[in-house]
Amino acid sequence: MKNTHLEHPEDSILTGDLSVLDWFVNPGTLSVKIDGAPAIVWGTNPATGNFFVGTKSVFNKVKIKINESHEDIDANHQGNVAQILHACLDYLPRTAGILQGDFIGFGGSDEYKPNTITYKFSEVVYEEIIIAPHTVYVAEKDLRDAVAYPLKFIITDTPYVKFVKPQAYIQHGQESFADVAEVCAFARQMSTMCEFVSDKEAAKITKQLNDFIRAGEQISVENVNVFDCDPNLIRLWSLVKSIKDDCLFLCRNDGPAAYIGYNRIDAEGYVMTNEFGMFKLINREVFSYANFNSGRFQSV
Repeated sequence: MKNTHLEHPEDSILTGDLSVLDWFVNPGTLSVKIDGAPAIVWGTNPATGNFFVGTKSVFNKVKIKINESHEDIDANHQGNVAQILHACLDYLPRTAGILQGDFIGFGGSDEYKPNTITYKFSEVVYEEIIIAPHTVYVAEKDLRDAVAYPLKFIITDTPYVKFVKPQAYIQHGQESFADVAEVCAFARQMSTMCEFVSDKEAAKITKQLNDFIRAGEQISVENVNVFDCDPNLIRLWSLVKSIKDDCLFLCRNDGPAAYIGYNRIDAEGYVMTNEFGMFKLINREVFSYANFNSGRFQSV
């Protein structure tokens, strides 16, 4: 699939695309979503054959920032991001492919807070940098046309890099998602009573929904009329979100302990991929609210 922003399952139905209802009930690849920052992309530039590092700006359509040297990093970046990229250029292992992961921190501690979540490792990390890889890209000629796939193979630690890729699993096996099939069927019936919106209108509604979450307000039957769309569409959105929450409840992982403040959580969330798409499973009332109000990011 193209390199696009991962959606919440419930947001994807606003335009009438109901493929997520098939996504819920079909087997797929499950991975842990790590709350690192910034996103790091590295590998071999298909346009030059040289090793590069960068942020997601390597995929820009216009102002592309691909760094094949320390001089490139100094020209394209500054501050903390530049410092991180310099270390990545020095320490990341050379690869013929293209990978993306989240930066967790520099070695020397057993506790890291790269963004909203604090991660506690079982022992001090002595490698120079810590990266949580999650995506592999295929690009024949240009990074602007890169196609993303979930990372399924294991990346081995090096003396300089600790790779964090927890194993994710469904608590009672993949068949547990079949339990939501009946609710998905009801959601499909409910969709026949909805007036769907355009992509532009969906973006506006998603912003309204995020504003509610940022304010810590619940979206319920009492306030469906405040949104700029058919109230039945918000009711469908809420039902799909409840299916997502049920699926998220079944997910587990063996990664480092994760905390928001002093509260232990399972993870930021998960990403599941199958033939019907790639979506993120995140508890928006917990993580997204904390992320919105951390002062570092304003969208999730």
